[in-house]
Order: sequence, then C-alpha cells, then structure tokens
Amino acid sequence: MEYLYIIVVIAVVLVVAAGTLVGTAVRRRPRLPRARPGADTLTGPGPAGGVGTLEAPPSGVAEAEAGALAEAPAPAPAPPGLEAPAPPGLEVPAPAVGRLVRLRARLARSQSSLGRGLLSLLSGDDLSEDDWEDVEATLLLADVGVAATGELVSALRERTAVLGARTYGDVREMLRDELLAQVGTAFDRSLRTSAEDRPAVMLVVGVNGTGKTTTCGKIARLLVADGRSVVLGAADTFRAAAADQLETWGGRVGAVTVRGPEGADPASVAFDAVKRGVAAGADIVVIDTAGRLHTKVGLMDELSKIKRVVSKQGPVDEVILVLDATTGQNALTQARVFAEAVDITGVALTKLDGTAKGGIVIAVQRELGVPVKLVGLGEGPDDLAPFEPEGFVEALLGDATG
Repeated sequence: MEYLYIIVVIAVVLVVAAGTLVGTAVRRRPRLPRARPGADTLTGPGPAGGVGTLEAPPSGVAEAEAGALAEAPAPAPAPPGLEAPAPPGLEVPAPAVGRLVRLRARLARSQSSLGRGLLSLLSGDDLSEDDWEDVEATLLLADVGVAATGELVSALRERTAVLGARTYGDVREMLRDELLAQVGTAFDRSLRTSAEDRPAVMLVVGVNGTGKTTTCGKIARLLVADGRSVVLGAADTFRAAAADQLETWGGRVGAVTVRGPEGADPASVAFDAVKRGVAAGADIVVIDTAGRLHTKVGLMDELSKIKRVVSKQGPVDEVILVLDATTGQNALTQARVFAEAVDITGVALTKLDGTAKGGIVIAVQRELGVPVKLVGLGEGPDDLAPFEPEGFVEALLGDATG
C-alpha cells in the first residue's frame, strides 16, 4: 500500500507540472495583429524598429486567382483598322472624312442670309415682280454672280409656277435642288495625292494675305490624316518667316520641310523638294509659293518658271489656288490672272466662315471651270475640309424644319 501512495503522489505532481508548462507556453506565444477587413497588407515591426509592410498570407481564393492569371492567354492584338498612336511629340490630325459635317453648324451661322433669306422670300403664296427682284438681289449680294443669278431666278420662277401653293418643305426642296445644280455635283473634287513610281506634286499659289502658307500646313495635316507621307517645299524664299511657319506646321505631323536660304531661287527650292520626295519615297510633295499680286507680271512669270522647273522631274499633278472668300468678286479677278499663268486644277476657299457669302463658290467655279476642292472654316489646325456640295447646300439652308 505504501508503494501505491507514492506512485499516486508522483503522478499528481507530474500532471500539475505538465499543465503549468503548457499554460506558460500559450501565454508566451507572439500574437499577430488582426487584419482589417479587405486589407491586403499587415503592419508589423520593420527595420530598425520602425513600422514596415508585410504581405498578407495568401488565402485559398488568392492562390486560385494567382493560378488563373498564370494560365491566362496573352492579350489579343488590337483589331485591324484602328489607328496606331502617333510617335511621341507628333500630333494626330482629325480624319479627313466628315470634317465638313462637323463644321456645318459654323458654316450655317455665317451663311444664313443667303439660305434663310431665299426661303423666306419664296415661301409666299403669290410672288410679285418685287418679290422676284428681292430674290435676285439676295443672290447677287451673296456673290453668286450675274450669270448664275439669272439662271437660278429663271429656274425658280418655272418651278414655283408649276408647284402652285407651296409649303416651307416644298420651297426648301426646290431651292436645294437648284442650288446644287449651280454648285455642281459632277466635278471630280478629289485631290490627286498619289502617282505611279513617283511622288505626286501639288503646287499651292495665291495672292498675299489669303492664308496660303497656313493652308499648305493644313493640307499637310489633311494628307497625313489620310495616311499619306508628305514632303513640304518652302519655295516662298522672300520671307524667312514663311519657311519657319511651314516647317513648324510640318514638324507637328512628321512631314519633312525642304527650304533654302532667304532670297534663294524659288524654282530651285521647289526642284530640291521634289528631288527629296523622290529619294524618300514620299507619297506627295506640297510646294508653298510666294504670295504675289496678280497685277505684277514678273511675279506671275516666276510662277510659270517654278512649274516648268519642277516638271523636269515629272508632271505637276495639282495646282491649288488659295482664295480669300471674304474678298468676294475681287477673288474672281485674281482667279482669272492666276489661271493664265498656271493651269489651275482646284480652289481652296479660306475664311468661308467669316463675312464671306456662300455664292462665291458658284461664281469661282463658273469663272475657272475647275472645282472648289477645299474650304477653310476656322482658325483651328483641322478646320480645312474637303468640299462636299450636298453638305454645303444643306448648311446654307439650315434646319429643315424651318
């Protein structure tokens, strides 16, 4: 019995000692701070006793997501047709397609006197001779020109006699048809911007103050937006500022500018520009010429020389005459003289959003027998738009609801 008591006592002592050791171990185990809901990191002791950041232990969900990411396929390439971003430092011009549509509201505000005035006059029940004289005066004041005005009035008289009673919509449709007939829808208004085995060549001409150099820069933007590679020729050597200005315009969109020293032979600079375009494999060379008074015979002869010299490397595909639309009938005189010096293939009308009258489009085309291909409708770099007869006439007439 004595041995039994001793064994029991030893067993009790051992149990108590074991319990004490377990409790001490539990109390001494370090406790990690509890993470905030949604937190990805835990704060804890950092270097030198500071507070650092410890990565949260990955949960089962996190491990599953990591595995899914590791197995995910590489991103698909961009769909074809999307424009690649411009290289650093280069601007991306607005697309050529639809520019006139975007600028139609601005054009409509400046041309309301023509379209709205005619619609008001022609919407009466019975038009007197005085009314028809007012229609004629409205057209003449809008720079439509005498011949075109006579044709328009005759056509409108005939159609109103057939229609009889007319609604606003009838009159608008009639006026739209007759204005479109005068503006012309059969012209080829596309710019010749490519040629076989060589760059196309565009010569830009005009008098002082029409915005010719600026128009050259905007043409370059228009062509780059259409995917063309462009070389600019600064053949206005009378003004160093003109070459600087052209170089600035070209540099914004990655077009190379060829220039010479101030006072250099313009024909030589134009020749070098085409030569550079050939060497670089460019799509088109756009040559800016010096602004000249149409009354100065010597300057006009020089323009003919530039074209002759350039033609030694290949034909000149486009000769664009830049006209200030706000000068009205005076623009017709300029157009006539320039057409005698070089064969004009198209017209760029600038400042059509200002005090210009919409009828100048009709008058210029009748005078030259060539189409208006470009219109400037603002000061913005992309406010030069390909001319679209339908959009232009719709802008003249304004809202169809009246």
